[in-house]
Amino acid sequence: MHTLIVVAAQYLLYVLALVAAVVWLILDRRGKAVLAAQAVIGLALVFIGIEIAAHLHTDLRPFVRDAHQTPFFPHANDNGFPSDHSAAAGLLAVLVFRWKWLVGVLVAAGGAVVAWARVAAHVHHLQDVVAGLALGLLAGTVGILLTAVIADAVLPARRRPVNR
Repeated sequence: MHTLIVVAAQYLLYVLALVAAVVWLILDRRGKAVLAAQAVIGLALVFIGIEIAAHLHTDLRPFVRDAHQTPFFPHANDNGFPSDHSAAAGLLAVLVFRWKWLVGVLVAAGGAVVAWARVAAHVHHLQDVVAGLALGLLAGTVGILLTAVIADAVLPARRRPVNR
């Protein structure tokens, strides 16, 4: 069980990113441009949100606060709030869900597993991963909304027959 927790906590996020990349690959040209823009805006918002949240609240990691809890893998003893991994998982879930809802549900479930594993591995508290997931979900939603406005203004619409 220890090994599964470590794998989920450290590497499952890469699998989720790979799934998002496959979704991007199967989209048409316009879809690829829009999803790429959503990802860039979402990542920027996640980064800003993490920086702001980390400055507003400090939460020592479980293994720092309690010497009896040892992390399952080596980790820095910096501020654990919010969880970067959970924020990225939340962002990926929203972006994939927007394009392929069933795959997005699976990515969201994977994101929940990543968050749980980070807590089980003693590198985050529950509040760290919940805040990270919320930041990722919010950043992805705002990224989708902003991109919709920008895409409608910049990208050509699909060709429609001209009524004469």
